[in-house]
Amino acid sequence: MTLVMGILNVTPDSFSDGGRFARVDDAVAQGVALVAGGADLVDVGGESTRPGAAPVTPEEERARVIPVIRELADRGIVTSIDTMHAATARAAVEAGASLVNDVSGGLADAAMAATVADLEVDFICMHWRAHSPDMDALDRYDDVVAEVRDELAARVDALVAAGVGEQRIVLDPGLGFSKVTDSNWPLLARVDDWSRGHRVLIGASRKRFLGAAIARDGVDAADPAVREHATTAVTALAARAGAWAVRVHDATAAADAVRVVSAWNNAARREG
Repeated sequence: MTLVMGILNVTPDSFSDGGRFARVDDAVAQGVALVAGGADLVDVGGESTRPGAAPVTPEEERARVIPVIRELADRGIVTSIDTMHAATARAAVEAGASLVNDVSGGLADAAMAATVADLEVDFICMHWRAHSPDMDALDRYDDVVAEVRDELAARVDALVAAGVGEQRIVLDPGLGFSKVTDSNWPLLARVDDWSRGHRVLIGASRKRFLGAAIARDGVDAADPAVREHATTAVTALAARAGAWAVRVHDATAAADAVRVVSAWNNAARREG
């Protein structure tokens, strides 16, 4: 069954919930609430990757995330670290994180691949072309599915060459990263064509392209919270397509959607 990864942004500037969980106690309470609501694991991030976001130093990032990961791990909650920095990845795993989620797929920090290989943890490799200030300008594709497939395959090859076990690699198409609106939909519709047998993480939660899809009179699609029902629809479709996990803000809605899909699939198998 598709796993639910709850988003925990320990940042002042994330696009949907920036500043809400900047204090350690608030962040830990939110992590606990995500699991109580149905999350299987909690993805802790200390640097916003929204379009135009300013970078933070690895030292500041670690100061934000490590106390939260340590406390959640002490409570028996499975966590991942959302980072592009190898030093942060190492510190987070040492503090109790079980996997590394790198939106750059190891491109932002040349030490990341060797670090993950040494840590022997699962690695979420996202399709990425540039840091936040520049990524929208790189939404240029002749065939987005083929290009994402090939660029992810190159990252897998580099990771494996650095010693990362291929079975430990999870692929993420990078929805919203160098993909503003229309470039996202073919990647959702054709998961098998770019994933090539790897486990897949889908991270669509409250992103701009969902707002563009639901825009109509009387709906402020620029408000991330308005995109929650659209997010749940994507969660259901991703679960139906066999995604390993979905990365979401609302764990309860996602867990309900996943369980409905599971019940549907189970009935279909019995009837078949």
